[in-house]
Amino acid sequence: MSCCNATTERPQPNDLTKRINAEDKRLLNCRAVDVNQLMPLKYKWAWEHYLNGCANHWMPTEVPMQRDIELWKSNRLSADERLLIMRNLGFFSTAESLVGNNIVLAIFKHITNPEARQYLLRQAFEEAIHTHTFHYICESLGLDDREVFNMYHEVNSIHDKDAFEMKLTEDILQPGFSTETVEGTQRFVKNLVGFYVIMEGLFFYSGFVMMLSFHRQNRMTGVGEQFQYILRDETIHLNFGIDLINGIKAENAEIWTPEFQSELQDLIEQAVELEIAYAEDCLPHGILGLNAGLFSDYVPHIADRRLERIGLAARYGSKNPFPWMSETIDLGKEKNFFETRVTEYQTGGSLAW
Repeated sequence: MSCCNATTERPQPNDLTKRINAEDKRLLNCRAVDVNQLMPLKYKWAWEHYLNGCANHWMPTEVPMQRDIELWKSNRLSADERLLIMRNLGFFSTAESLVGNNIVLAIFKHITNPEARQYLLRQAFEEAIHTHTFHYICESLGLDDREVFNMYHEVNSIHDKDAFEMKLTEDILQPGFSTETVEGTQRFVKNLVGFYVIMEGLFFYSGFVMMLSFHRQNRMTGVGEQFQYILRDETIHLNFGIDLINGIKAENAEIWTPEFQSELQDLIEQAVELEIAYAEDCLPHGILGLNAGLFSDYVPHIADRRLERIGLAARYGSKNPFPWMSETIDLGKEKNFFETRVTEYQTGGSLAW
C-alpha cells in the first residue's frame, strides 16, 4: 500500500455530554469538573480580580530607599515614631506569611472552580512579594530582621492577632476535614471570613493608616510607597474574598443559618477588640495627628463596612476619621513608577543562571 493511501487512526472526540459547562463549575465540591479547565468561565469576577492583580504587579526592589535611610539614621524621628514603624513591620512581616500559608495549605485544595484557583495562585505570589518587602525594608534601613520577624513572639498585641488567625487555619487542617457537609462548609467560610474580611480587611487597614501617615507628611517615602502598593494588592484580595464568600453562600444557601451569622458577627467583634488593643500598643502617645482613640472609631467603622458586604448587619455606627484613605486606595499605579523613576526589568536573556 502506498503511503499516500495510508490512513491514520485519530482519537475520537469525547462524548458531548462530557464537555464542561460553565454552570457546572462550582466553587466547592465540584467532582464532575476538571479543575484545570479554565474556560468557559463561570465566575467572571474571579478572572477580573486576577487581571487586576497582574495590572498592579510590582517589586519592592524597584522602590528607592535612600531618603528613608537618611531619615532613619538621623535624629529627626522620635522614639514614638520609631516604635510605630517597628511595630507595624513586626506585625506585617509575619501576617503576610500567615495569609500565604493559609492560601496554599488550607484554601486552595478545597476550591474546585478553576478561575478562582487562578486568582489564588496570583494572590499567593503577592503574599510572597509582601514578605520580601519587609525583608527589603529591614535590609535597607539596617534593622535587625530577626527582631522584626520574631516580634509576634514578643509583643502581646501582635501575638494575639496572629494566634487568632492561626487557629482558623489549624481548624481546616484537622484530619478528615471536608467541605462536603454543612458544618464543614461553615468552617471553611469561617476561615475565609477570618483571613479575607478580618486579617486583610480589618487588621491590615489600621497598619496602612499608621504607615501612610508618614508618607502624607513626605517622610519615609520609600516605605510609604511600598505600603501603597501593598494596600492596592490587599484591596483586590479583600474584594476577591468577599466575592468568594458570597459565591459559596449562593451555592450553599443552607449554611447561612441565624446561628452561623451570629458566630461570624462574634468573630468580627473579637477582631475589633484585638485591633483596638494593637492600636493602643502602637500609639502610647499621640503622633502624626494619630492617637489610639481615633482607631476606636476607625476599626469599628471598617468592621461595619465588611459586615455589610457579606450580608450581615452593621453593629457600630462609627464615623471614619481617616477619609483620605479612600484617596490612597484610588491612587493610580503610574503616579509613583512613571513620574518618579524609570524601572528597568531584566529580560530572560540577561539573567545569569
